[in-house]
Amino acid sequence: MSEKALEVFIDGVLNYFKHTSDNKIKVGAPYLHNNTEPATLDYTGIIGVSGSYKGVVYFTAPKVLLTHLLLSLGESDTSMENIADLIGEVANTISGNARSEFGQNFMISVPTVARGRLSEAHVPQALRSYVIPIYWKSYNAAVVVCLEQ
Repeated sequence: MSEKALEVFIDGVLNYFKHTSDNKIKVGAPYLHNNTEPATLDYTGIIGVSGSYKGVVYFTAPKVLLTHLLLSLGESDTSMENIADLIGEVANTISGNARSEFGQNFMISVPTVARGRLSEAHVPQALRSYVIPIYWKSYNAAVVVCLEQ
């Protein structure tokens, strides 16, 4: 995956967090990660990708970050249901942003939400993932891109 393609996902993250009351977000340097143990935190929103690219894109974050993100967006209901909806929304928004850059042949699925560690079944084993670290408030999260063209 090219640096320019990764920038599309970084821009998607920055655009999403622009809408929060505390939009000071930092993005770390992307790094390669093997898929034998997927890089996940408490909640993960997974988007399957097909068409011109194949694989997955996911956003993963600790529960506490998602709780504060809901509050920052003006939502006082921080139930598990709303947290699950939020993680899926973030993943979908980031992937949708990528679709607008990569074109119609970058087809994305509806988000799947997972709690806890992902199994290897969620990511293509033959590929390596790019992990894009996200730092918001005092929390760490990540966007993980595992695509082949």
